[in-house]
Amino acid sequence: MKAMIMAAGKGTRLGLITDSLPKVLVDINGKSVLQRAVEKCSLHGFDEIIINVHHFANQVIAETERLKHLGYKLTVSDESERLLETGGGLFNARHFFDNEPFLLYNADIITDLDLNQLLNYHFEKNGIATLAVRHRKGNRYFLAGGDGILSGWCNKATGEEIIKRPGNDLCEVAFSGIHIIEPEIFKYMSDGVYSMTSVYLDLAASHRIYTQLYDEGYWFDMGTPEMLESARGYLRNAYLKSES
Repeated sequence: MKAMIMAAGKGTRLGLITDSLPKVLVDINGKSVLQRAVEKCSLHGFDEIIINVHHFANQVIAETERLKHLGYKLTVSDESERLLETGGGLFNARHFFDNEPFLLYNADIITDLDLNQLLNYHFEKNGIATLAVRHRKGNRYFLAGGDGILSGWCNKATGEEIIKRPGNDLCEVAFSGIHIIEPEIFKYMSDGVYSMTSVYLDLAASHRIYTQLYDEGYWFDMGTPEMLESARGYLRNAYLKSES
């Protein structure tokens, strides 16, 4: 099965750490963030992977080559000249995909979410996309109905709200940076710089986009130095427990 790992971000919230190093090459207990993402996808059968690059692209390409020598099937989608965000980046790599659903995975996410279970849920619901979500603190949330179908989006900091499927039972859920997507979606996309959130909101009124809630286990976003250290500590302790 095929996957795309989004690895082009600048990682500005990491401050000085990413002044000379791309976020996806930050070390997590002996492995780069990118290696952990590649291992995660491949472990669950998404073993043909395209990786987009922008910030310190040459460094990320070098790490990709190293991982290829370890046996992983990797391809690079070069966004060196212009960062396309998640939507534009995916559309730019559309040639890589076939007629089967694929995984879109943010490189900076570390989680024990079962990607095969997410895929099975996607097959069961038969929507155009399935988004992994959690109940966690933040500012921006997807709004989902009791049936799990995406209905809108809100930003708690600005008060902005977009509703595409009105309802009285809408629940705020935070996106986990992991999607299963049908290739049909490319018919509704185009060249440009834009996010997948805007794509989903454009389609929400006319297509079924499902959310799957996963509040168990662990989930870390390597966006800040604090979260980075939390992930390192959690994984280190988990390893020590497994060895004892």
